[in-house]
Amino acid sequence: MDSVSKPSITESVTQEQDSSLLPAKMIAKSAQKRFRWTKLLLIILIISGASIYLVSRRQDAQPNLESLTVPVETQSLNIKIEASGSVEPISSVNISPKVTGRLSTLYVDQGDEVQAGQLLARMDSADFAAELAQAQAELAQARAEYNRVLNGNRQEEIARANSQVRSAQAQADLSAKRLEKYRFLSQEGAIAQLTLDEYISEDKIARANLAEAQEQLRELENGSRSEDIAQFKAKVAAAQAKVAAAQTKLEDTYIRAPFDGIVSQKYAVVGSIVTPNVSASSTSSATSTSILSIASELEVNINVSEANIANIEPNQVVEIVADAYPHTTFKGRVKQIAPEAVVENNVTSFEVKVKLVTGQSELRSGMNVDAIFVGKKIDNALTIPTVSITTNQGQIGVMIADERGEPQFKPVKVGFSQNGQTQIIQGLETSDRVFIDFPPQKAPFNKEPIPSPI
Repeated sequence: MDSVSKPSITESVTQEQDSSLLPAKMIAKSAQKRFRWTKLLLIILIISGASIYLVSRRQDAQPNLESLTVPVETQSLNIKIEASGSVEPISSVNISPKVTGRLSTLYVDQGDEVQAGQLLARMDSADFAAELAQAQAELAQARAEYNRVLNGNRQEEIARANSQVRSAQAQADLSAKRLEKYRFLSQEGAIAQLTLDEYISEDKIARANLAEAQEQLRELENGSRSEDIAQFKAKVAAAQAKVAAAQTKLEDTYIRAPFDGIVSQKYAVVGSIVTPNVSASSTSSATSTSILSIASELEVNINVSEANIANIEPNQVVEIVADAYPHTTFKGRVKQIAPEAVVENNVTSFEVKVKLVTGQSELRSGMNVDAIFVGKKIDNALTIPTVSITTNQGQIGVMIADERGEPQFKPVKVGFSQNGQTQIIQGLETSDRVFIDFPPQKAPFNKEPIPSPI
């Protein structure tokens, strides 16, 4: 039987050493394997991070159109045009006398309401009253003379003229008989020729007296001549004109209100000597030639720019806010639009007068106001944010995205603006989107000042 050979001591020691080194090698191999896996994982993570970074950079390189643009929308717009102006009276006039005089009575004070024709003051009228009395006396005398020549002579005067005619006739008959007698005697040579001539002269005088008496009777019976009647009638007319002039002067001492209004200023007191104002008296400043200043109802004068005047029409509703009443809106309506423009500081505007519907008692002349003209409603208007409107070389337009998403300028025609939205009349469709912002370094050009839209 073969015997089993036993290992030597050296071999046993070697085997024991190899068995003790086996776990360490396995641990080392396991550590190396984990290191390789960790390294591979890090490489994968680095590659993934780089990919994400590149994708992010590419995304950043492409603009987000949703956040940078807005769509063109349709909405209803109420046209409202804003302008500024001031409150002014419809009429304002300084009251002064027509002739120099002393103010004797003043019936009103500043702030009083007056009616047309109301007595405001009186000037001293003593001289004018005396002048009127004298003119009236002259008129009475002229009328009496006119009535005399118009009515003719009295019957007593006609009867007296008849008696004078009969007396002259008797004297003429007597003279004729004497002349006939003495003519016969002269023919017989009983008297001298000189005596006959005296009787002839006496007869002629008697006949002349008769003719004069007869003519006077005819004049009395026929009445006054038309020339005399016209002459005395003209005297009556002249006297009447003189009375009217004196009455006018006296009436001018009564100072009356020319229209309904309010006493805005008082310039004179009782006893003041006031002279006529020969210049225009519609100014609001105090003058030494005025007694009072009267202002009528108030209205609002608004300066509307040339670009907006086409949207203003008569009787249009106007909302008015005064600086003195910032929380109150007064109502008005367009009363008148000036036919001619006014150019001030190279700005063309039209004056629009607005009749106050409310605010007559609250507003005062000279107040500054802001007016809003309420226009027609625009249905289904294409609108975009006003901030998206820009200009390029003086042309109004917007930036829209092209096929690559890049901003592209497109001209447009703008209309009315309201609450940050502007109407687009021409150039865009509802399917378009306009830029309201640009990514850094992507602005296509520097914006120019945008003209104010209508």
